[in-house]
Amino acid sequence: MNSKEYISSIQLSMLFLFFITGSSIVIIPSPLTNVAGNGAWIALLLSFGMGMCLLACLLYLNRSYPAMTFVEYSRAALGKGLALLLLMPMIILMFWHVAGIVIEIGFFFKSTMLKKTPTYAVNAMFFVTIALTVRAGIEVMARMAALLLIFMFGFVVLVLVLVGNLYHTEYLFPVMPDGIMPVLHAAYIAYGFPYSEIVVFAILLPFVRNTDRSRVGKQMFAALAINGIVFLMSICGSIMVLGPLAGDLKYSLFQLARLIFLQEIIERIESVIGFSLIVGFYFKTAIMLLIVIKVLAETLELRNDKILTYPVAGICFLLSVTTYTQETKMEELVNTTWPLLDNLFYVAPIVLIAFVTWIRRITARSGDKSEDQSFRIDNRKNIE
Repeated sequence: MNSKEYISSIQLSMLFLFFITGSSIVIIPSPLTNVAGNGAWIALLLSFGMGMCLLACLLYLNRSYPAMTFVEYSRAALGKGLALLLLMPMIILMFWHVAGIVIEIGFFFKSTMLKKTPTYAVNAMFFVTIALTVRAGIEVMARMAALLLIFMFGFVVLVLVLVGNLYHTEYLFPVMPDGIMPVLHAAYIAYGFPYSEIVVFAILLPFVRNTDRSRVGKQMFAALAINGIVFLMSICGSIMVLGPLAGDLKYSLFQLARLIFLQEIIERIESVIGFSLIVGFYFKTAIMLLIVIKVLAETLELRNDKILTYPVAGICFLLSVTTYTQETKMEELVNTTWPLLDNLFYVAPIVLIAFVTWIRRITARSGDKSEDQSFRIDNRKNIE
């Protein structure tokens, strides 16, 4: 890790909010509504609760190893061999993670705005931009996040407000017409994407300045709460406007933007909202590529991680144009396989490290107590 690169806790929280909201604000409402129907918002709340638990686990490790990076405390808790065994699948999945986001960007363009543009041209353009962004460093990215975050969230809220005259609250009922099982299935999808991905942010926590570390927890929980509120608004807004079609139409927010019509003054603004949503795709991919480079460089014990930027971006580009070129297969992956992979290679290592750390703490405390008790007994004997 470059010791000269530090950001404030609020900047980290903005990056975190971008990461968990970026591409998912476009993708998530439709599959949740398709699976759970009117109960999609309940599924979101269930997955959101799981996300809160994972964030608490991350912050616990950050407090337990305040001076260490993710790779360092993985080795401290599990040993170098076992840590490497867990890190390698995680890094491989991160490569596919970066490629997967850009594949979704390509599908979004292909089905909405650039229907005749080859997918490889769109992906190449994005990877060049993303690689240059990551090359600039985390400090520059953190400063960019403030402006782009306002831009993205502003347009999302604007769309939800401008379609207010089309809301039909009766579309929200009945809440669970098919029982609880579809809701649990939808919660599994939303947990896999984006909430289980929260754990990779452990790599960026050491970049916070020491003076701001005490505020990291509150600000990251606040960012997660904002994410949950915006998701909830998007899902409920889509259901109230589109009704039964909310689950069948992809990219719900983009579809809502197409319906905006105010006195022939404001209409056809889907290109603007599409551009703002693309910003979310772009910045989430940049953050994920940065995380891959940081953890890979530290695992390989490289001093200069920037030399990996273009090679890693090139590999991810090749993955994006050679795997899952069919949109239906990609949807199946996101809805079924991806949550399982996240649990195995993202969540399980973090939970294992947290469990081992907790056990060691308990053992250390009990050892200190037993030593203290034996010391008191010896003192009593000496007094007698």
